[in-house]
Amino acid sequence: MTATPSKLLLVEDNEINRDMLVRRLSRAGYTVVAAGDGAQALDKMRTEQPALVLLDMNLPVKDGWTTCQEARADEALTNIPIIALTAHAMDSDREHALSIGCNDYATKPIDFPDLLKKIERLLTP
Repeated sequence: MTATPSKLLLVEDNEINRDMLVRRLSRAGYTVVAAGDGAQALDKMRTEQPALVLLDMNLPVKDGWTTCQEARADEALTNIPIIALTAHAMDSDREHALSIGCNDYATKPIDFPDLLKKIERLLTP
């Protein structure tokens, strides 16, 4: 199965944040698949083969840190770009996210134009 260039996986447990981001990303031209926890995220990464994952780091069941590490250890998922989404805005949090395999990092509340730039940069060959 090949990734659809415009398909994103949004992993966010807060329903209000998830709905808002799905609507905004859809209006920006992306197809968005959503998951509410890290275990669902790994399943959807395997079945949906998204072009990119937006991964909240504070999740139930399996947090984003663990989810990212498991995705990077899985040969089928290792090349899918991941942008960490988190309310933790310290430089050390950004460094930690990048060190475990995230390709980029965005703090909450989300600066949507900046997030779109990060998505486009990672999806551009």
